[in-house]
Amino acid sequence: MIKKSRLWMIFVFGIVLVLAACGEKSQEDVVKKLGENVKDLTGYKANVEMKMNTGQEEQMFKIDVWHKKEDFYRVSLSSNKDDKGGQIILKNKDGVFVLTPELKKSFKFQSEWPENSSQPYLYQSLVEDIAGDEEAEFTTDENHYIFTARTNYQSNNSLPYQEIYFDKENYTPTLVKILDTDGNTVVEVKFNSFELDPSFKDKDFEIDQNMASTTPEDVPTSGDGVTDELQVMAPIETIGAELTDRMEVDLENGKRIISTFTGEKNFTLVQEKKNVVETLSSPVEVNGDIVNLGFGAVGALSDNAVEWDYNGMNFYLASDELTREELIEVAQSVQGQEVK
Repeated sequence: MIKKSRLWMIFVFGIVLVLAACGEKSQEDVVKKLGENVKDLTGYKANVEMKMNTGQEEQMFKIDVWHKKEDFYRVSLSSNKDDKGGQIILKNKDGVFVLTPELKKSFKFQSEWPENSSQPYLYQSLVEDIAGDEEAEFTTDENHYIFTARTNYQSNNSLPYQEIYFDKENYTPTLVKILDTDGNTVVEVKFNSFELDPSFKDKDFEIDQNMASTTPEDVPTSGDGVTDELQVMAPIETIGAELTDRMEVDLENGKRIISTFTGEKNFTLVQEKKNVVETLSSPVEVNGDIVNLGFGAVGALSDNAVEWDYNGMNFYLASDELTREELIEVAQSVQGQEVK
């Protein structure tokens, strides 16, 4: 005859099995469901806030993401400090573009974006990073499935991990924390809203439509007026180099500042502002990768230079000695200091 204590143990063990069967989903279940979601969706719209703390002043900016299946993207980035500026990453049937409506400029990239690097504000990229990391860690809280997975930043090895939160009800992202090598949060991406399978118009992903709909009305075009006086900017992070020469060049249509920094690793920063904005022309083709510099600016990164537009100005940072990661580090710090 079975003792009562043993019967009790069997009963408790059975209850545990039942609770486990109807309880939390496993890591494999969640990864599978995320993959199915990405595969089945026709598109999405997301409103995102990104906070960056890279050792300088904390930076905040806004991102609006539109995606239409199969491979159409519109990512609008703007600084919280300036609603009129900002840039748009656009991917359509003609290629990958970065638009600066404020300056009526557009660049076309020979790029595999967004597949060639982690993109913390894109649903597909987050899911792909998790699926591709066999050592990804998984946990849950009351409302979220949480993964810690490796990042894939080809130009930045100092941010190796990301912590990704998905809503338990619809499996959409709610928060991403990008961590440094010490486990500190350097970048935080908060999804304020996420709409699955919205409707789009064909023109939503066309260059002309995006340039026209987001160009501020008070931006002067050719012959219409003069922009503000050029404010000379310098990087806070110089990788040990010092400013040794600065030259001002008057252009027919503005001014150019050439700053030379000398040290263990030398580099040159060129800053330019035109008095009038030229009329819209065909996109300029760029050999390089798209890189998010923070402060609402997107740059074109090559092996020895990075170029970007910000606040009505064009910047070009070049060096044969800085690594790609150091080029990004210096470029990100240019907006932190104004030289009178």
